[in-house]
Amino acid sequence: MNAPASLAKSDTAIAAVLTLGMAVVVGSALGFEHIGGYIPCALCLMERNPYYIGMGVGVLAVLSSVFRLPPVVTRGLIGVIAVLMIVSVGLGTYHAGVEWKFWEGPTSCTIGATGGDAPVNVLEALNATKAPSCTEATLRVLGLSFAGWNVLTSAALAAMALWATFRKRG
Repeated sequence: MNAPASLAKSDTAIAAVLTLGMAVVVGSALGFEHIGGYIPCALCLMERNPYYIGMGVGVLAVLSSVFRLPPVVTRGLIGVIAVLMIVSVGLGTYHAGVEWKFWEGPTSCTIGATGGDAPVNVLEALNATKAPSCTEATLRVLGLSFAGWNVLTSAALAAMALWATFRKRG
């Protein structure tokens, strides 16, 4: 196999692993929400945005590598993923700090939720049902809340994306 084809496959694999990693994180959050019955707070929902955007960018990075666009395009898209994951580290750190009471959270930290299978009057449901506060961790595993685990996974994905963006090729 020649060097350019090998590098393209390597970029494809890296972009695919990053995309899969982001999908696993979001899928886990949705699993805890839908199967485990956890209701996300406003900051939890905000922390998902870099992942949602990143998965789309990741698919574009995979496609740009598969279709052999100039390598700078794939590296640029992987670089965008790195930036998104760094933003996610910041959001997760902010949320974890709110949970540990290091600083105040936003005043609009609770949201209404309708839930259930039957149609409901949305205004009544918003008044009757409140999502958890951003200041209380719903669950801690090994001392870390979901926000804390998000910081670690985002940092790992950011590190991988930065390495992939700036690694020497050929």
